[in-house]
Amino acid sequence: MSHSRMYFSELLHTIKELLGKNGCPWDKRQTNESLQEHLTSEMDELIQAIQKNDHENMCEELGDLLYLILLLSEINGGNGLFTLDDVLQTVNRKLIRRHPHVFAEIAVKSDDELRAQWLAIKAKEKAENLN
Repeated sequence: MSHSRMYFSELLHTIKELLGKNGCPWDKRQTNESLQEHLTSEMDELIQAIQKNDHENMCEELGDLLYLILLLSEINGGNGLFTLDDVLQTVNRKLIRRHPHVFAEIAVKSDDELRAQWLAIKAKEKAENLN
């Protein structure tokens, strides 16, 4: 197992413990709605770190966002709405769909063509309600 997979697995275990029977009361009270403000705050802090080229803070803020994403996935999984597997599968499928120049034999000649292709795919997804 690679280090990143090991650390990811450890983080998931920690989050499940926080939400478990003997877990953290604050974490266990959280909902999609209650975490919105925290998501916005962490995103703002990440943007500030990027603007300052502060890699140490970027690392920390990315971790905070990852924690919130995993926490939301676990909360929604516990409510029978969707799981982390669903989130991972959805984003992976979307990346493959939106990058046919990488995953299919479709050539693009410029950044403008690439952007037009991406916008067309996104519009098609919206029409088909795939996004």
